[in-house]
Amino acid sequence: MSLDTNGRTSTSVPSRLTSLLTDEDLRQSLKEDARTGLSASPKWLPPKYFYDQRGSELFEEITRLPEYYPTRTERTLLREHAGEIAELAGAEVLLELGSGSSEKTRLLLDALTHAGRLTTYVPVDVSSSALTQAMEALAEERPGLVLNGVVADFDQHLAQLPAPGRRLIALLGSTLGNYDRPGRERFLRSVADAMDPGESLLLGLDLVKDPGQLVAAYDDAAGVTAEFNLNALHVLNRSLRADFDPDGFRHLARWNTDEERIEMRLVAERSTRVELRELDLTIDFEDGEELLTELSCKFRRSSAADELTEAGFRDARWWTDPDEAYALVLAKR
Repeated sequence: MSLDTNGRTSTSVPSRLTSLLTDEDLRQSLKEDARTGLSASPKWLPPKYFYDQRGSELFEEITRLPEYYPTRTERTLLREHAGEIAELAGAEVLLELGSGSSEKTRLLLDALTHAGRLTTYVPVDVSSSALTQAMEALAEERPGLVLNGVVADFDQHLAQLPAPGRRLIALLGSTLGNYDRPGRERFLRSVADAMDPGESLLLGLDLVKDPGQLVAAYDDAAGVTAEFNLNALHVLNRSLRADFDPDGFRHLARWNTDEERIEMRLVAERSTRVELRELDLTIDFEDGEELLTELSCKFRRSSAADELTEAGFRDARWWTDPDEAYALVLAKR
């Protein structure tokens, strides 16, 4: 598939890539977040800036690591239960938030197609390159499926996403865990507000388990997650003309028992001063100072069910693996 200026392809079914988020939008958002987060105490950065082209490639590699159980467990659950999910959702449209490569999504697409209602797939991602690659592959595989990709930040653009029929909105990979509790409350409410009654939300949720297993999933022996984490500094260097020395920082994954979450951080190996010329900003790091780059909250069934109910969802159905390490949850608006 090749997208022309009219958003169409060489296939007989229209395919379109819409941009609600430009490169300049992303750059301005990065500038605001970098100025705020790096000037804070303690310092922080949002994880969405991992996902430039290199970051997306590294994350795909992470999903294949032996320590990283969430992706393969979620894929198994989808393989086993996608048919039931499709019947319960009754959807004509699959809208996926943070679609990436759309690899696991094919199991849902198969099930929804078999149910006889699917007309359209709407992948949503901040990476236009990831969307284009995924849509090219899907257009070859599924010439009868309408593809309506959207480059967007779903924290900003939920109300603007297409609704060409009854939707199943999917947020897989335990992405919901990147929000703290107040952030999840706001996000789930905004999702509910953007949905029509009777539409469905499918979530992948990583469950609370042995901290050793959790930490290993975010600090693999091959060092891929460390490279992924450090890639945030390369993004800052390239996008904001910063002079971070990635060799002067190390990756840290820590289990926060009180908050029941993994926290990924970058730790300064020595005192250093960093200039971000695009921001006219100078930041000092003390030896051992930590920069928070990602939260990955883990869930318990009872509290997650309460959060969904409070946000305006009902009739939640749960599927878990035998070890209860991971769950798929389908809820109705």
